[in-house]
Amino acid sequence: MTRLSEPSVTQHRDLRTGRPIWLRRRRLPLAIKGLARSLRCDVVIVGAGISGALVAETLSDAGLDVVVVDRRGPAAGSTAASTAMLQYEIDLPLSQMAGRIGTERATRIWRRSRLAVDALRERTERLGLDVGAATRSTLYLDGNILDPAALAVEADVRRNAGFEVEYIGPVEVERRYGIGRRHAIVGYGNYSADPRRLAAAYLQVAQQHGMRLYAPVEVIGVESDDSGVQLQIDGGATISAAHAIFATGYEMLKAIPKKENYIMSTWSIATRPQPQRIWRDAAMIWEASDPYLYIRTTPDGCVICGGEDEDISDATARDAKIADKAKTLARKLGALLPAIDPTPAYAWAGSFGNSPLGIPTVGRIPRMPNCYAAMGYGGNGITFSMMAAQILRSALCGDRDPDADLFSFHRSF
Repeated sequence: MTRLSEPSVTQHRDLRTGRPIWLRRRRLPLAIKGLARSLRCDVVIVGAGISGALVAETLSDAGLDVVVVDRRGPAAGSTAASTAMLQYEIDLPLSQMAGRIGTERATRIWRRSRLAVDALRERTERLGLDVGAATRSTLYLDGNILDPAALAVEADVRRNAGFEVEYIGPVEVERRYGIGRRHAIVGYGNYSADPRRLAAAYLQVAQQHGMRLYAPVEVIGVESDDSGVQLQIDGGATISAAHAIFATGYEMLKAIPKKENYIMSTWSIATRPQPQRIWRDAAMIWEASDPYLYIRTTPDGCVICGGEDEDISDATARDAKIADKAKTLARKLGALLPAIDPTPAYAWAGSFGNSPLGIPTVGRIPRMPNCYAAMGYGGNGITFSMMAAQILRSALCGDRDPDADLFSFHRSF
């Protein structure tokens, strides 16, 4: 038996500061209760952000009795700070990932990321969810990680792995997108959405399947053995379940092996709507650089620009840089896309988790029977959340996911 008992079994972080653009609209309504008495269920999910929402929806769809708890409330943590560029392209280029872990495993990881984006788009459309979503191409610009020659090699590696890409030079980049003196890889079939609305919409669907949502709820103890899991809740109630899933984002369960994951800080701005100035296809833009910019649009023509990431985990130090980082992002956005008015109407900062390969950790937690984690660490957080939902559904429904070994706590790379 495993026992954890502390004032809180997960880390506490100030996950975001400032005013994310997603807060300009009210969150979709949800039935939320306080937890006044003990209860039982098949699966208890700790965390009601985008990861918890996607996992809750797919498990409740599978017929399991699901309970979700959160110490803040739905989509109130890192989800609201996300820029929600839902790409299959992972931060670590495929050519470099292949050099680290081998072509076969790197290709499987990238292909599974592609499948996760497709599945999220297809499921969202099938469910008829209005979440400000759009399918977008991506423009990946050369930089200090991949110069033009290395970017051409990266394009070839992606083609050989079966991805549809196009490598274009400075003349074509400027003609299509108004960006000067850069080479680029164009990718297709990526996705964007309002992350806060996306999480709430999936929680709504899960509630239609019978999921119960409780907040604010602080988990102060975990007991697990081969027969199941019991969570102790601040206030005296308990939740008994066959399985527990910790989808707590960047506030990790304290007993979880870190797998070299670490916390960083990022900053973002968003402009006022300017639909007449948006570039071709409203393509999502990012760079093969460190630090890099990432840029997308909203359906009404706001431009969102983020980046300037730093290895800062302290929220006070992160927040002290919001004003300067907003100026830097606006300056870089205006220099890259001269047709855009880069003046920030919104500015915010957030903490996020990263990993050496930029990939998530998903699966059963070592030495904690019947406990699982969905740790979407890396730049593709929401893509990885969908991947986690698929892997965990297979695990809890007695099926075998063919790629689970790539993301488990027991992986060897």
